[in-house]
Amino acid sequence: MVDTLILALVLIPCLVVAIVFHEVAHGYAAKRLGDPTASNLGRLTLNPIPHVDPVGTLLVPGVLALLGGPVFGWAKPVPVNKRRLDNPRYGMMAVAAAGPASNFVIAFVAAILFGLFAPDGATFGSTASSAMLIEDAAGDFRPLTTMLFYMILLNVFLGMFNLLPIPPFDGSHIVGGLLPRSMQAGWEKLQQIGMFLLIALIVASWVFGTGWIAQVVMPPVMWAVEQYLTVAEGVAGLL
Repeated sequence: MVDTLILALVLIPCLVVAIVFHEVAHGYAAKRLGDPTASNLGRLTLNPIPHVDPVGTLLVPGVLALLGGPVFGWAKPVPVNKRRLDNPRYGMMAVAAAGPASNFVIAFVAAILFGLFAPDGATFGSTASSAMLIEDAAGDFRPLTTMLFYMILLNVFLGMFNLLPIPPFDGSHIVGGLLPRSMQAGWEKLQQIGMFLLIALIVASWVFGTGWIAQVVMPPVMWAVEQYLTVAEGVAGLL
């Protein structure tokens, strides 16, 4: 129980950082492409308070961490006015891609730091990927390296999860930009009920035991995490 509480205390700050940078990246990309809506509303800030959704940022990931489930969450979406973008169709694709891209960059930085601060005797690769709390050779808990590891894991998960072509995820906006114009109106209507579709998928996975998140998302996530840990191992080898 103590380990679970410690893990929750490690995971929630990592998740807050991941989703705040994710949302700011959307807003910054929109501003660069012609839509200053998020900037005008004060949402281009790394202060988490304007971005925090009490349920999606704190309650849901906290409960999932305590229950041992896959930890994910969401922030208040950064407002983007598609019509104000210089090129609405491809601009929305770029704005959507900016969020996951920021998560992959954060994971890369965390991997470098993980390699720099990893304790003696730390393992890299698939073994470390299943670890909960990272310890040094003496068996002492290492909070910094544990946090850096989960910074990698959560950012990779959040980035890949958002690239799913399911409304309202970022991947759905990328797919929408690639669809023929004749199909885009219908796709945008589907995005309006996207959150209900997502909830239905999650409920179905719990009720019927399909575990689609574990089956679809986690294999590529864990493969990517191992690549980031390879970077960490390379950094550690230079010391």
